[in-house]
Amino acid sequence: MKTSKKLVLAYSGGLDTSYCTVHLTKDKNFDVHAVSVNTGGFTQKEIKTIEANAYKMGVSTSKNIDAISTFYQKVVKYLIFGNVLKNNTYPLSVSAERIIQAIEIIEYAKSINAKYIAHGSTGAGNDQVRFDMIFQTLAPEIEIITPIRDQKLTRQEEINYLKENGVDASWEKSKYSVNKGLWGTSVGGEETLTSEKSLPEEAYPSQLEKQGEEKVKLTFLQGELVAVNNQKNAPEINIETLNTIASGFAIGRDIHVGDTIVGIKGRVGFEAAAAIISIKAHHLLEKHTLTKWQLQHKDYLANFYGMHLHEGHYLDPVMRDMEAFLQSSQAKVSGDVFITLKPYHFTLDGIESKHDLMNAKFGSYGEVNSGWTADEAKGFIKIIGNQNKIYQQVNAES
Repeated sequence: MKTSKKLVLAYSGGLDTSYCTVHLTKDKNFDVHAVSVNTGGFTQKEIKTIEANAYKMGVSTSKNIDAISTFYQKVVKYLIFGNVLKNNTYPLSVSAERIIQAIEIIEYAKSINAKYIAHGSTGAGNDQVRFDMIFQTLAPEIEIITPIRDQKLTRQEEINYLKENGVDASWEKSKYSVNKGLWGTSVGGEETLTSEKSLPEEAYPSQLEKQGEEKVKLTFLQGELVAVNNQKNAPEINIETLNTIASGFAIGRDIHVGDTIVGIKGRVGFEAAAAIISIKAHHLLEKHTLTKWQLQHKDYLANFYGMHLHEGHYLDPVMRDMEAFLQSSQAKVSGDVFITLKPYHFTLDGIESKHDLMNAKFGSYGEVNSGWTADEAKGFIKIIGNQNKIYQQVNAES
């Protein structure tokens, strides 16, 4: 019976998941329930289009789960707390999304007693690892189906199959693969498949529309972005607002080169204006409000956090341990950051915070010392250099 083959498909409406939909319903006789997860980037019109297309391809039900707030609370805020940029470049736009999408999809599959779950990942990328690890951890009893990976299909083979089955969308016209989300947009194309080419201007979803300069004030409260230009709102809404303002300057573009989970190098273009500005602004505020040792230990711990998230280890309890540290570190990270937006870039102008440790009454760097005497400075320097002096003298003849 078809009802005994209830399957939840992680559905985006793109080529791979469209192939999966038709193949699993027509060829494999599954009772397919399509689920898309909105972690930002979807308009209501796009959500309705995705749902309508899923029904045209034979699914029993199509559901969109709004997980923008969940995505922010469970992942994005910790990426901001940690100033996480993979390889000092990439804000983990897509990899961060996939974790939450996988969790939402498997929880939905369990709620409708589905026996199977499917996704459209290939066998050469990172997403297959993230989806499978979440699925098998949270619901080991549900069988995972991956047609694209198992059949080793090329893009053209998928297009031909869909056309043969009456699905004739404009797949060939989609020169670039674009994935929009709250924390940024990834862009893939033929240029990112090699090492020497850059993405052309038209590949990016946001084009340069603004000239000159625009001042922006970001307000943080215990590390979270609580207002943009004095307009208070939920942090995830503020991120969207900032992105709308900054994307007109074509800010936040780059190409990330990194090591994939499966051991090969990969390149991906991205546009993440709000993510890059938020992280840089937050980091500047931290440099004023945290101690030297807080900053040092945060750096390496946040690097571990970003790597574990990227590689799909979100459910390991060590992630909750690191999140607790990151959350604790934000107690005094409150204040305003002043930014100037310009075409293709921005500058961090300065901060105001009652927790600013750059306080003139304790001295001005390189100019006036108010908290110690000259003799105290000389004694401090003598003692702090003592171990090096002893080492050099003991080993002078070595």
